[in-house]
Formats: sequence, structure tokens, C-alpha cells
Amino acid sequence: MVGLFSIARRSALRLLTAAPLLILSTVSHADGLVDQIKQRGTIVVGTEAAFEPFEFVRDGQIVGYNKDILDYVVAKLGVKLDQLNLPFQGLLPGLLAKKFDLMATSTGINAERAAKYAYTRPTGSFENVIVVRANEDRIKKPEDINGMVVATQLASSVQPVIEAYDKELKAKGGGIGEIKLFTSFPETHVALASGQVDAIVIASPSAAVLMKNVPDTYKIVGSISGVEYLAWVVRPEDKDLRDLINTSIGELKDSGKLKELQLKWFGFEMQTPDQGYLPPGAL
Repeated sequence: MVGLFSIARRSALRLLTAAPLLILSTVSHADGLVDQIKQRGTIVVGTEAAFEPFEFVRDGQIVGYNKDILDYVVAKLGVKLDQLNLPFQGLLPGLLAKKFDLMATSTGINAERAAKYAYTRPTGSFENVIVVRANEDRIKKPEDINGMVVATQLASSVQPVIEAYDKELKAKGGGIGEIKLFTSFPETHVALASGQVDAIVIASPSAAVLMKNVPDTYKIVGSISGVEYLAWVVRPEDKDLRDLINTSIGELKDSGKLKELQLKWFGFEMQTPDQGYLPPGAL
């Protein structure tokens, strides 16, 4: 199952990389992107629907917390939604290549990305937590992953965090035995359950849902980061679309609907500040 899933996602990534640029607009570039989308009548959105409950596939349809927010934004635009389900590793390059208008998938805010891409205000928050099998007795706290095989998603915001933590452990004479990188987070869940790895590092809301969906299989042994934020991404020149999305998120928060959606999908409220969430030098 893991092999077939990985092959399928790698094939999708190759198609994304090789595909010709989509012609997203037939109107003048003098118009802002929001005007172009309205005149076109469709917004093209890139998503990796493999991060339950933020965005995932149920009965062949993309659903989840972010999908509910996206539906609100699309309704404000008054256009149709063309949502593409693609591997995460191709989403940021695909956005810059104008293969879609918006990257509406849970994307961790960090300084490296913020210098190249324009983040919206946060849709959620998380901590990077270490998850192990429920019967694991060797790993009781984060430092216990010394010498262990640990997995996370390739090119995710978690990857540099676990690599930095590995350096901290090495500075103290230890270090992670091996860091394995998978194409998607669900693959890391399977790898942990099957014994391919000793631990995984994932976002805390995702970990909570994972343990709810598969009881008595996993447990959290600690966090290796403080609170971080998840947001969507637009191209640096498309600030009009970012402004519309930020206004929409603000409306949902002020009305209490955002909290309602968080309770619906997570069972708890997350931090979604309207300022102070971007690192210095962010676009």
C-alpha cells in the first residue's frame, strides 16, 4: 500500500512539473488578479488534500477545515472553484509558475518561504510534536529519539525543525539515527504503525485527529517547537487576492464562524492572529 501510494504521488508530481503552464487569464495584465478571476469566472487552486482535518479526500471530494474557509472565499468572489489535488512538493513552484491562482493548503510560516512568497493571515496554529506507537517504551520524551529512525514529510515546514533538533542533540553528544522523508504525512503514519520508523514529527492538530481516528495505536511524547502558524500562499504580486482572503478570514473570525469551524473539525480553538505572525523581511 505504501509503495503504490508513494508511486502515485511521485507520478502526480512529475506531471505537475512537466505540464505546460495553465493559461489562467485571457484579460489584460493591467488588471489585478481578483478582477482577472472574476472575469474568467473560475479560480484555480492548488491543494495537497492529505492533511486531515485541514484538507483531505472523503468520498472522492476534497473536504476539511480549510475547504470550508475556501468555500466562503469563493462565494465572495462569485466564481467557480477548480481545486487541484497535488503533491505538496510541487505546490510552491507551481504557484510561481502560474499553474494556479492560490495555494490553499496548510503551509507553515517560516522565514525562508516568507522571503519568496506572500502568506495570508493564519488559518490555524500548531506545535511540532513527536508521535510514537502506543506500546513504545523506549521513547518517553523528545530527547529519547537519540539514535532512533524518525520520519516527517519532505519539504514540509517540519523538516527543518527536526533537522535543527537533530543538531541540538548532536551538540550534546547524541543525534537522531536517521531522518526519513516521505512524500506525504499519511505515509509517515503508515511507516510508524508498521515499524519502519521509531517516531514521526507532525503538527499537533493532525496528531490529535490521528489518535482519535485510530485509537490505541499512537501517542504523543512531547513537542520540539513553540506555537507556529499555518496559512495560505499567493504570489508576491497578487496582494489584492491576499487582501481579499485576509478580509474573509477576519470576517469569519469576527462573526464566530471560524471558531465554530475549528470546534467542528478539531474539537478545540486555535490561535489565528491578524498581526505579528510574519517573520522579519516577509513579503
